[in-house]
Amino acid sequence: MNDFIFGEVESVMNLELNKKQFRRLLDLVYIGNWILNSTRGDQRFADYDQVESLLFSRAALEGMPQLAELYQGEVIPSRAFVEGGIHEAIVEYENNVFFDILAEDLARRDMDDAPIDESNYAELTSRIDAYIAEFEEHGTDNILVDIED
Repeated sequence: MNDFIFGEVESVMNLELNKKQFRRLLDLVYIGNWILNSTRGDQRFADYDQVESLLFSRAALEGMPQLAELYQGEVIPSRAFVEGGIHEAIVEYENNVFFDILAEDLARRDMDDAPIDESNYAELTSRIDAYIAEFEEHGTDNILVDIED
């Protein structure tokens, strides 16, 4: 029988992880919460912050006290955790997404924003690939905007 009754009782989940798996889970939780909340200002999804805090509060109990710290009464990822390389993974992801979106937007623009179907899909992917190759070689160095004064 299910212990969960809608609106009344929440069941508790037990999950067994070794230390390495737990450490990876901390990375995943931090990255996910960063993506969801880093641009939201005062309108953060508090329930995601709470899950992050819950997991990072376990870090000390699991022999990793350097990964969490107390800030204004809440357990948060420590400065050592945040500055320990996790943001390089986030930046790499953001860069890839940025260039992929930019390449597709420019390719669609070049095709006059025509609806994409099987008759022009190959052209779209060819244009996207060309832009991606350009970005891989030169980044945004060759992007110019004409500004009329």
